[in-house]
This record gives sequence, structure tokens and C-alpha cells, in this order.
Amino acid sequence: MMFWRSVVVKLWFTILLLVSFVLFTLTILLLEFFENYHVNEAEKELTGRAVKISHILERTESGEMGLSIVNELMDDSSLVMIRNQDAAPDFMNVGENEQAEIAELFNKDKTLKSVIQKGKRVQKKTYLGNGTVEDADHLIYMVGVPLSLEGEQGAIYLYQSLSSITAPSKHTTKFIFLAAGVAIILTTIFAFFLSTRITAPLRKMRQAAFEVAKGKFDTKVPILTHDEIGELAIAFNQMGRQLKYNINALSQEKEHLANILSSMADGVITLSRDGSILITNPPAERFLQAANYEQNDKQQSELPVKVQHLFQQVVASEEEQSIEMNIQGRSWVLLMSPLYNQTTIRGAVVVVRDMTEERRLDKLRKDFIANVSHELRTPIAMLQGYSEAIVDDIASTDEEKKEIAKVIYDESLRMGRLVNELLDLARMEAGHIQLYTTNVSIADFSERIVRKFQGLAKERQVKVELDQRMSAEDEGVFDPDRMEQVLTNLIDNAIRHTQEGGQVLLQVGSHDNELLFKVRDNGAGIPEEDLPFVFERFYKADKARTRGKSGTGLGLAIARNIVEAHGGTISVHSKLGEGTTFSISLPCEIDHTI
Repeated sequence: MMFWRSVVVKLWFTILLLVSFVLFTLTILLLEFFENYHVNEAEKELTGRAVKISHILERTESGEMGLSIVNELMDDSSLVMIRNQDAAPDFMNVGENEQAEIAELFNKDKTLKSVIQKGKRVQKKTYLGNGTVEDADHLIYMVGVPLSLEGEQGAIYLYQSLSSITAPSKHTTKFIFLAAGVAIILTTIFAFFLSTRITAPLRKMRQAAFEVAKGKFDTKVPILTHDEIGELAIAFNQMGRQLKYNINALSQEKEHLANILSSMADGVITLSRDGSILITNPPAERFLQAANYEQNDKQQSELPVKVQHLFQQVVASEEEQSIEMNIQGRSWVLLMSPLYNQTTIRGAVVVVRDMTEERRLDKLRKDFIANVSHELRTPIAMLQGYSEAIVDDIASTDEEKKEIAKVIYDESLRMGRLVNELLDLARMEAGHIQLYTTNVSIADFSERIVRKFQGLAKERQVKVELDQRMSAEDEGVFDPDRMEQVLTNLIDNAIRHTQEGGQVLLQVGSHDNELLFKVRDNGAGIPEEDLPFVFERFYKADKARTRGKSGTGLGLAIARNIVEAHGGTISVHSKLGEGTTFSISLPCEIDHTI
């Protein structure tokens, strides 16, 4: 099928059809010409011969001599002589069967009789007997010439079979058809050769074009000629080079754009005019996955319903629109702007920003202000109340004044401790914490910590014990003052939240080149819902925020920052009513295990 569609075949058949049409027209014209030519020549020859016979018969005194001369001039024609209108015709070189047909022809055809009556010559193609014009055996060509013999008006008729006249025309026709056939064969060969030669460069260009379409832009077409096809080959090679340059430029731009999109912290979604997604980057894909998961949509390539409504608003108003969505516990802000194609909107671009951290920090800021205000309000109120009692002389005795002064002093210490802890925590979170690390004897350090709490433990009727799994020679590199602050806070909290008769255990050991501290108690424990937040600032499991054992709520936040500054980790495990365990892991080259 491809063969018949090729340029070679089309050009070949075009030339062949054109030449065939010309040859066909020329053949028809030549056949017509030669057929008429032979008939005209026969007419001239018969007419001249008839005129000669007429002159001979008119000038010859002896009829017998004239007829003998006429017989010599007859050749292959037949003669009918009518001496006068009433006389019977004389036949010469006419068969007996034809004589009756000639007689019948003269009776029917008045034109032939006009030669005798009017003395005019007649040339006519007719047929004998009952034959038709299509019957070649009966077709004749007859010429009539007037004859004046012995004072009477007669006529001489010469006729000849039309088949004998057209015989040379048949040979000529055969020759013409033969020449036309040879011409068509030669034209076919020449047309195929010419079309193949002309289209050979075009076929090479076609093959090169397919190679370029496959991405082989270095493909070149050989320049074989310097005509229009050669110029076309030059233009094709230039086009290939320019196309390669443009494709490389587009690839670089696309790669550059893809790198920008993939490295962006914000998500980007490009939408078409009908709202379908064209381009996304990884943050945007995470947003779409979360949104589709929440609305139970398995197709990850579709926009959430709220985003579709936002897109419709943007298209309708042709203005920038924004929306905030809460999906899977995270807060997303979407800013959608229309994209224009000259004057019409061709789509929209959506910038998706994860505002979860900003919202969390904003909430922490508000909670921080509320917590600080709450923590300062009570001591300030007490300072104000007891100072008014002194000013108003409500305290009459020295003992009461001392008691009031003691309360004012304790609350001022509480306020100072809160302010100092806030400053320390702020410096730590800002990365300004300074550690003074040194080689510390782990056994001496842990024993000193436990001895420090023996008085408070006795007062609370809580047993504080040490599970020491380190030798006296084992040393660790850390800031002893900061780590003492951490363990002090943990043990103090454990004692305060353990009922009378309870136990607080400090375990010290090492595992996988890490120094481990564990503070265990069998106290009230921490509710499961509060465990993820115990290291947050001002977070207290005691929602009433009562004074006394609740503290400021900053100790564990400070402890976490100190441990992380050492490159370690701190974690908590607790069960309500069973106790709590705080675990600290510091990097250290000690090979002992708990």
C-alpha cells in the first residue's frame, strides 16, 4: 500500500498518463488523417482516370479501339458506361453478380443519374445490393463523369472497392499502434528512471526526517546536486542544527524549572483551563495525597473539592483568591492566581504553603504569654497583698510581720527563679548555651547527686537509691554542673510526685559507647495523653496549675535543651498509677551495660 502512495509511483504514473494522453490524441488524429488521405487520393485517381476514359472514348473513331485503350487504363477498378439515358449500361471488369447490383443501385440513386441529366461529375461512397455501410465487402467508392458520344449525352462510372482503398490505411494504422506501444514502453522506462532519480534525495530527506523525529538531531542529508533539491537539503541540515539547539535550550530550561520546583519549600500546582493538573512538585504532591486520602479519593491526580471551588472563583472573577485548609492535622494555605494567554485565561497556578509550624509557633507564643502571665500573677498578687498588710499595719506583732516578710521573700525568690529559668531557656533555644565539659568520675558524680536529696527524701518519707554500674575508674566527658541541673530536676520531680513510702531510683551505666542515666519512680505516673508534651515549656499535667509541687513547668524543657546540647537524647515512659522513667543517653566511650 505504501508503494502506491510513494512519490516515485505518483510521478511515474503522472508522466506515463500525460505521455499516453498525448500519444492517444496524436494516434487518433493520424488515423483520421491517413484514412481521409487514402480516400481523397483514390477519389482524385478515379476522377482523373474517368476523365481520361471519357476523352478517349469521345475522340476515338473506332469504338473497339477505344474500349481496348480503356481496358488498359482500368487497372483494379470497374467501369460502367451508359451511352444515353435509355440505353442499357455497358460493364467492363464487372462480375455478373455485381452487374445486377449496379443496375439496382442506378435505379435507386438519383444522384448518379444526375451525371447524365445535368452533365455534372459525381463522387460518392455507397454500397452494392442489400449491403450496409458497415458491410466492408459491399462498400465501394464511385466516380461519375459525363460522356458525349455520337451526339448523345451519357456517363462513365468508375468504382472501386473501399476495402482496397483503405488497405494501405490499415497498414499505416498498425504501424502507428506499434510506434505508440514502443513509445509508451520507452516512456514508462524513462519516467521510472527520471522519477527515481528526482525523488532519491527526497527519500533520503524522508529517512533523515524520521531519524530527527526519533531524537537523532545530528542526522544530515547529503548534498548531491546544486539545484532546488540541493538547496532543500542545505535548509534541512540547517533546520536540524537549529532544532537541536532549540531542543537543548528547552531541555535546559525545563530541567532548570524542574529543579526550581523540586527544591521549593512551597508546593506549586499548575492547572489548565478545564481544571486538570498539569505540573506539580513534591510538596504539592504530598498535599494532594493528604487531601485525597482525607476525602477517600483514590485518584491522586484530581483536585480536592474546595480547591475546585476556588479555581472556579478565580476563573469567574479573574482575580487572585486564597483559602486555608486543615487536612490530617496540618494547616495549608493556598494562594491561587489566574494565568493569561494574552487576553484570555488559560489556567491558574496554585502556591501551597504548609503553615503548620507557623501556626504551632504562633500558638506557642500565645501560650507562652498566657503561661508567663499566669505564673507571675500569683506571686505578684501575694506580694501586693502582703505588702498592703504591712503598709496598713494589719500585722501587729513582730511574729506576724516576720511571717509576712517570709512569704514576700519566698515569692520574690519564686519570681526570680522563674525569670532566670526563662532566660536560660531562651538562651538555650537560641543556641547560646555554653558547656564546660571535663573528665568527670561518673561514680562520684552520681553519688553526690543522690546524697543531695537524702534530706528532702527523708522529709517526704521517700527512699532515694542509687544503682551504680560503673567502676570508680570510669570517667565521662560532659558538663557536670549542667548535667547535675538535669538530674536534680528529674529526681526532684520524682520525689514530689511519689507518695509516702515510695522509691526513686537513679541507675547509671553504659551501652554501645553511650553513658546512660535513668530516673525511675513508682509514683502517680503521667497520663498517656500528656506524655508527648512533657518537654514543652509551661506544660503541666496538673491542669489546675496549683502552687507547691507543680513548679514553673520549665524544668523539663531546660533539661531537654541541656541533653541535646551534649549531643544526647532524653525520653520518658510512664504508666498512670505505676510510675515514670526518664532515660538520658550521652555519647561516651565506655563499654558497660545496664
